[in-house]
Amino acid sequence: MNTKVAERIWARDASLWKTDEESVKNINNSLGWLTVADEMIGVADQLTEFAESIREHGFQHVMVCGMGGSSLCPEVLARTFGRQAGFPELLVLDSTDPDVIAAFKERIDVDRCLFIIASKSGSTTEPNVFQKFWYEEVRSRRENAGDNFIAITDPGSPLVQTASELKFRRTFLNQADIGGRYSALSYFGMVPAALMGLDVRRLLDRARRAETSQDEALQLGMTMGDCANDGRDKLTLVLDSSLATLGLWIEQLIAESTGKEGKGILPVNGEPLDGPEVYGDDRLFVSISSGAVSNETKSKLESLSAAGHPIVYRTIENLYDLGAEFFAWEFATAVAGWRLKINPFDQPNVQEAKDATKELLSSFERRGRLDERDLVAAGDRDAIRTHLGTVKPGDYIAFLNYIEETPEIDQKFQEIRTALRDATKCAVTIGYGPRFLHSTGQLHKGGPDTGVFFQIIANDEKDFAIPGEPYTFSILKQAQALGDFRALAKRGRRVIGIDLGDDTLGGLEQFVGAALRGRPSHE
Repeated sequence: MNTKVAERIWARDASLWKTDEESVKNINNSLGWLTVADEMIGVADQLTEFAESIREHGFQHVMVCGMGGSSLCPEVLARTFGRQAGFPELLVLDSTDPDVIAAFKERIDVDRCLFIIASKSGSTTEPNVFQKFWYEEVRSRRENAGDNFIAITDPGSPLVQTASELKFRRTFLNQADIGGRYSALSYFGMVPAALMGLDVRRLLDRARRAETSQDEALQLGMTMGDCANDGRDKLTLVLDSSLATLGLWIEQLIAESTGKEGKGILPVNGEPLDGPEVYGDDRLFVSISSGAVSNETKSKLESLSAAGHPIVYRTIENLYDLGAEFFAWEFATAVAGWRLKINPFDQPNVQEAKDATKELLSSFERRGRLDERDLVAAGDRDAIRTHLGTVKPGDYIAFLNYIEETPEIDQKFQEIRTALRDATKCAVTIGYGPRFLHSTGQLHKGGPDTGVFFQIIANDEKDFAIPGEPYTFSILKQAQALGDFRALAKRGRRVIGIDLGDDTLGGLEQFVGAALRGRPSHE
């Protein structure tokens, strides 16, 4: 049976997942990832030559401006491999937070930065506004601003025309039959890989080897799906620190692929590993180590296994094995979708928050302001306690953060997530908007009603106009947050908005204090 499943996937048999006409059409146009490594090896030399020309031109940074699947693979490669000697540093912008943009602006020499505008559809809001902003920044400094830009998009998308009109240095047309979250081994992942100085042929060769030895990926997918069907739908990633960013990519792949029809697998990324006493019986643990698992991690995993939790071990011997890992997780996710009886290639609820955001921005254009919204003060212990009181065994708590991601802020959220997990035995996830809207946002709305959501907002220190638009980055981010909130509320999800005010870190301190004093216990 298992062999036949693999055979049907390779035969691109859409009926493995769904048989209705619309789903079959969607699936048939989503399976290009199966053979993309072979196609990309055919252009590997061209990518290397292009990367060499960029290096010779003197660019110091390459910035991927994208969202979701088009930006997370480059993020994994940039953080895992680090800057390669003699090549530009690879950066990834996938936030509309103006404080994030301000930090990037200070970090780079705009004249010597190559901007990659990455968007499958060519109509995604975030890459489009990034393009408008950075193009104007370059244009104000020099002629031929298009020399600092390349595009990666599907054939015939609006971005193809924009790139032509603005004389971008180059446009890479991606395979149209690959969804964003399955695009790691396509131009979306491999162009940035080449530009930062990686051996793309080696990455792709590892992926091809994974294609021919798919048994582990098949088994991983079966385990993920079967565990979820049995109530163990919190897939907890246990990653070596050197591979930490891989969790972000796996998170978006699994959450957006499986969170629909009231079902879904929740990836739990970045949660500190502990003993069996702090977990409910809804967990599946997957360890991915670089070489041997450390003794401390191994001891904890063995105690979890002894307590009845299923554990899967995966090993990456060399960082270039990430090519194989990308393919293996894509294949496994497709298999898990089959076990869950859902279509892993659509994202029916992602559009809800986008539509709500567009409606809010249109209203802003007409009225000059956004709608008022009900928010809870960061230190409102009673409201926070009441919201936490809705948490039940088998639920998860999710922090939806529309604030700048910094080490200090991350540390605070790790503190609160660990305390709440220990008290409730529930999984606690942390996401930064708008990035998560294109990944876990699908599961939040289309998956099971087991999420208890805290949307965290704050006032931005800085702001920037968006050329050609009537709104600023801060207004856009606020509209995205409110649109997301409304989409969750419309579906009856348990969601509360928390306002940190002008002092983000100080407000977060207040919130953490209030939440920890009001935390429930499921002892």
